[in-house]
Amino acid sequence: MTGIVDLDAGTVFVGGGGPGHAQPQNLLLKYANRHGLIAGATGTGKTVTLQTLAESFSRAGVPVFMADVKGDLAGIARPGDPNGKLHGPFQARSETIGIALDYQDFPVTFWDIWGERGHPVRTTPAEMGPLLLSRLLGLTDAQEGVMNIAFRVADEQGLALLDMKDLQAMLVWVGQNAKDLSLKYGNVSTASVGAIQRALMVLENEGGARLFGEPALELADMMRLDASGKGMVNILSAERLMNAPRLYATFLLWLMSELFEQLPEVGDPDKPRIAFFFDEAHLLFDDAPPALVDKIEQVARLIRSKGVSLWFISQNPADLPDAVLGQLGNRVQHALRAFTAKDQKALRLAAQNYRPNPDFDTAEAIQAVGTGEAVTSLLEAKGVPGIVQRTLIRPPLSQLGPISDAERAAINAASPMALKYGRALDRESAAEILAKRAEAAAADSAGAGAKGADDDLWQMDREYTRARRYDPGLRVPAEPKPRARRSNSDSIAVTFGKSLARQLGTRTGQALVRGVLGSLFRGK
Repeated sequence: MTGIVDLDAGTVFVGGGGPGHAQPQNLLLKYANRHGLIAGATGTGKTVTLQTLAESFSRAGVPVFMADVKGDLAGIARPGDPNGKLHGPFQARSETIGIALDYQDFPVTFWDIWGERGHPVRTTPAEMGPLLLSRLLGLTDAQEGVMNIAFRVADEQGLALLDMKDLQAMLVWVGQNAKDLSLKYGNVSTASVGAIQRALMVLENEGGARLFGEPALELADMMRLDASGKGMVNILSAERLMNAPRLYATFLLWLMSELFEQLPEVGDPDKPRIAFFFDEAHLLFDDAPPALVDKIEQVARLIRSKGVSLWFISQNPADLPDAVLGQLGNRVQHALRAFTAKDQKALRLAAQNYRPNPDFDTAEAIQAVGTGEAVTSLLEAKGVPGIVQRTLIRPPLSQLGPISDAERAAINAASPMALKYGRALDRESAAEILAKRAEAAAADSAGAGAKGADDDLWQMDREYTRARRYDPGLRVPAEPKPRARRSNSDSIAVTFGKSLARQLGTRTGQALVRGVLGSLFRGK
C-alpha cells in the first residue's frame, strides 16, 4: 500500500496514473510553493480534489486556508463514514490506486466575515489600503485619487483608520478642507468625496462594513498546528459572501498581500509554511484594472520564496490571465466540455499547457476523463514539469459534504479563537479624534465671539464717556421738558429785562423788571 504522505521522501500522494492507475502520482512538497491549478467543468470532481489536497497538506504539518463557496467543505472536520453510500466506490478506488482508506478527521477553524457561521474576520481600512478599497468600491481614477489623499492625510496627522466610521469621518473632513488640500495634494473634488461616501453606504447596507474593525485578523492564528502535528484547516464560509463577488475577491487579494508583506524570505523550504486554495478564482480577475492584475501577478511570482503555496480553482484555465497561469507549476485538470467553437479553442489551448505524453492525446484525454479522474502534471526534480498523466484522484479520508449546524457551533465554541475574535473593539481613532477637534473648535469660536462682544461694549462705553460717541443703546438721555411758546413781545421783554437785570444784579430785580416791561409791551 502507498502512503498518502511520505515526509521522509517529502511527497504527497495525489492519485494513481499510468496503465491501470497503478503508477503513483506524487506532489513534491519542496515544489508545492510553485503553486497549482485545479480546473474543470461543474460536477467533474474539483471539490474532492481540493479536499484531498487540503487533507494531505494538513497531514504533512502544513496549515491550510480555503474558501467554502458551496458549504460542502466543512465535512473535513469529521471522519468519513464506513456505512455511508460513498464508502463502496471510495473503497474500490482506494484498492485500484493502492492506498488504505483510513478514515479520519482534521483540525478545523471556521471563519466568516459576518460572524454567523464562524469566527469574525476583520481587518482595518489602514491595513487594506486605498488600492484594494478602491477596487472593492468600484471607484474611478479620480475618486481613487481622493481616497489616496484621505489615507495620506490620515497618516500624516496620526488619525488611525480602524473601521468604517473612521473612513467616513476622514472623507467628511477632506471634503470640508478640499480647498486647502488641493493646493498641496492636487484637486480634491467634493463630488468625488460624495461618490465615495455613497459607495461606502452601499457596502455598509450589504453588510460589508463588518469586515472593518478590531481585533483585526492575525495571520499567525491561521498558521497553527494541533497537538498531533496536523496543520490547521481554516475554512472561510463563503456561501453568503459569493453574493458580493467584489467583496470576496478583495478579501482574498488582501490575504495574499498580507502574506506577501508579513512573511520573511525563506527561499525554497522543504514544505510550504501555508497553503491557500482560492475557489472561484476567476472572480479575482473579473473587471479588475490592469494595476490590480499586475499586483496579483507580482504576489504570485514572489510569494513562493516566502514558503506560501497558492492554488487557484476555476472551471477553465482561460479564466486566469496568462501572466498568473504561467506561475502555476502543478496542475490538476478535470474534464472540460467543448460544446461550441470557443470551447474547442479553449480546450486546445488548455492541452498545450502540458508536457505531452506519447501514449495519448492530451486534448482528447481532457474531454474523456470521468468524475474523480483528472489529467495531471506535477513538478518533478529541479522543478521540471512532469509528463501529463491520466490520474484517478484518491478519495478523501474525511466526510464528503456539509456538517450540521449543531456540529459547526460546537467546533466554534471549543475553538480558542472564539475568545480572541468574538467581541469587537472600538478604540479611539479618526472618527473620535476628528469629533473632539470639531467640538474644541466650536467652543473656541463661541468663546472668541463672547470676548469680542465684551470688548466692543467696553470700547463704546469708553468713547461715550469721553464724548466721542453717542449711542442711544448705551446712554438713554433724559426726555427734554416741553418749552412754552413765546410771542415777539415776550422775547423783546425778556431780552430787555435780562440786560437791565444784569445791571441790577439780583434775581428779584430781574423778575420785577421782566413783569413790568412785559405788561407795558402787551398793552396792559
